[in-house]
Amino acid sequence: MSTVPAEAEAEILAELRRLRARVPQLTGALAASVDGLVLAQDSAATEAETVAALTAAALGVAQRLSDCTGQGGFRELLVRGEHGYVATYAAGEAAVLTLTAEPRVNVGRLHLEARRSSLRISELIAHTLGRRAAAIPPPPPGPPQAPPTALTPPPT
Repeated sequence: MSTVPAEAEAEILAELRRLRARVPQLTGALAASVDGLVLAQDSAATEAETVAALTAAALGVAQRLSDCTGQGGFRELLVRGEHGYVATYAAGEAAVLTLTAEPRVNVGRLHLEARRSSLRISELIAHTLGRRAAAIPPPPPGPPQAPPTALTPPPT
């Protein structure tokens, strides 16, 4: 289900739970990769994979709309439905935070707290990716050189 190590998933989940404690009108919280894979969820809904996939699709449209209208890189998307809100926030380049909320939520508070959480999730993911990159040895510099032969002149 998750594309991050278990300890990072636990930290992301803890952040989602803190966010839900700060904004009690939230009915669900989901962190996903930009390609639609669930990283962590705190929700009673069992459709996390569907929500993550739909978020990835909406993210693609929102990014194009933002770019096409000259508004810069994607930051957030808010959808208001008859029964509440769905809000998606960029969490760095690799992830998004998607929240569902009751119709009575204070949208200003929702934005404030979600932006803080998305920044924290971004930091957790960057830290995890940094550890992964450090664990992989760097490739040797340049392609290996074949020793000169009688038919190949040495490099000058």
